[in-house]
This record gives sequence, structure tokens and C-alpha cells, in this order.
Amino acid sequence: MWSALVKEENGFKYLEVGEGKPLVILHGIMGGLSNFNEVIDFFKDKFKIFMPELPVYTYPLLKTNIKGFSKYLHEFIKYKNIENPILLGNSLGGHVSLYYAHRHGTKVRALVLTGSSGLYEKGFGESYPQRKNYEYIKKKTQEVFHDPKMATKELVDEVFRIVNNRGKILRTLALAKSAIRHNMAKDLVHFRMPVCLIWGKQDIVTPPEVAEEFHRLLPDSDLYWIDKSGHAPMMERPAEFNRILESWFRKRKILP
Repeated sequence: MWSALVKEENGFKYLEVGEGKPLVILHGIMGGLSNFNEVIDFFKDKFKIFMPELPVYTYPLLKTNIKGFSKYLHEFIKYKNIENPILLGNSLGGHVSLYYAHRHGTKVRALVLTGSSGLYEKGFGESYPQRKNYEYIKKKTQEVFHDPKMATKELVDEVFRIVNNRGKILRTLALAKSAIRHNMAKDLVHFRMPVCLIWGKQDIVTPPEVAEEFHRLLPDSDLYWIDKSGHAPMMERPAEFNRILESWFRKRKILP
């Protein structure tokens, strides 16, 4: 939907749309722009939305980690002269947002996390010995969602290509190991910005207890549940996701 508007400048590939306060959206490890189509469409008249494509499969292997992507985000924010952004991240994107906020907390207006890693994530790691088995990869992709129909043939094919590409699988594994190394539990208690946690009740990648732990550790957070949703509620239940998020923005005086 929005891919035709993606720009490539100065080593960054990104979407920029809308007017207002800056909202920076970060996708997950096997995600992309299309994961947030409904969110972008809903909020484009309320925020200036930026969505950089994280260089998951193109960055040098030694920089393919949470810290490296946080630096990438920092450079992007500097390049676009974005001040006091709201960061919205899913899965890996949430973890990168958390690490960035840990390093540059006074510059972040608010955080929105959905299915974020940073404390615990059940990744695809155990799938790699069976990566040649299409039906197994299909099953693992379906597990990301509450409704297995969300795992379209196009999506399964893309995941299958990723896990069977040597360069991509090495980077995926590097990110998985980095996510474990960069556990944020000790840092969250120092966060001062408001945080909105929107979680799928049926998320088995970052299960409900992960959301509850985030909520317990973050000093100023609100936790919302979306039923019949897995790891990507902005895809499975976009209308409910957008309603919750808009209400939270109003509660926190980010929107009038």
C-alpha cells in the first residue's frame, strides 16, 4: 500500500508521510512496512510518520545486533532532524526502541511496544536444523499468529527463502543471540518516558508474562490486551490496536 512512497537517501530506506508530532515505527526481524499498513493509514493525519527499513540482511555481520541497529536508528533520527520522537516497535523493533531509549531517553517523547523482545523471546532458533522442511517452516510461521490464515503462502515463502539463505540465516541468528545478550531488565527501572504496552493474549513468541514483566519494571507504563491475537496485533486486530493506541495518546496528552 505504502511501498510506492518509500525513499532511498544517504544509506537509508524509509517511508515518510503525514504531518504533526514525529512517530517513528520499527518493524520486527522478518517484518516490514506492510506489517503496519493499517496503523500508518489510521495515524497519517495525526502524526508525521517515519518508518525506516532496518538493514536486517544487508548490514555487516559484526554490526547486525541490537546495539548496531540502535546506532542506525540514531543516525536516521539525526539525518531527518527528528526531535522528541514517539517510538513504536514490534518484536525486534521494540527491542531496538528500548535500547535507543536507554541511551537517549531524554530525547524520546514516548514508547509504544507490541510483542517486543528485550526480556524474553522465543525465536526461530530451533527451526534451523529443519529449515529445508517447508511444512515445518509453514507451521512455525503460523505460530506467530493466533489465526494461522494470517501466514499467507507469500509470507511463508518469504520466511522459507530467508532461513535457506546463508547470509540471511547468519544475520538472523546473530540478532537472536544479540537479543538474549541485551536483556533490558536492569535498565527499564530508569526509564522516565510514558510507555504503552499493547499485547496479543495468544502471543507465544513473547508470551503474556513478558508483557506483565515489562509493565512491572517500567515506572510509567500502561498495559492493554488484545484477544484472539498473537505476536503482531497491529496486523491481526488493526482496528482494535489503533483504537487502543489513539485512546492512550489522548490519555497521555500526546493527541488533543
